[in-house]
Amino acid sequence: MVLEYLDFDHSDDSEGAGSWDALASVRPERLPAALREVRAVLDWAHAAFGAPDAGGAELGEWSYALQCSQEGVGDLALAYDAGREALDHAPIATGGGRCTLSLTVGGSAGFSHALAQAFGLD
Repeated sequence: MVLEYLDFDHSDDSEGAGSWDALASVRPERLPAALREVRAVLDWAHAAFGAPDAGGAELGEWSYALQCSQEGVGDLALAYDAGREALDHAPIATGGGRCTLSLTVGGSAGFSHALAQAFGLD
């Protein structure tokens, strides 16, 4: 899948584990398209590498952080539901300004390499 809205920056540690940070700033009417890309990345990660690390004692292969805000409105509640392969979010204010979406995914060297391959991030 080619990503049109999410623009990822990559960093890794000496052992190859990577972190991918993406930002998208879109008009409210374009937010659903940007959210489809977020969902595609998270659906892929969950299907390929299982449930994300929930911050417990045992580290999983990957983890993520997701945020969304709208100018003039503030933070919009946003949550990924892997069981339904869906993103649940607060309503977008029609009179509000641009929406800024932030997604960070990170994980093992294998995860990082596979993510880059799956979404053409090399």
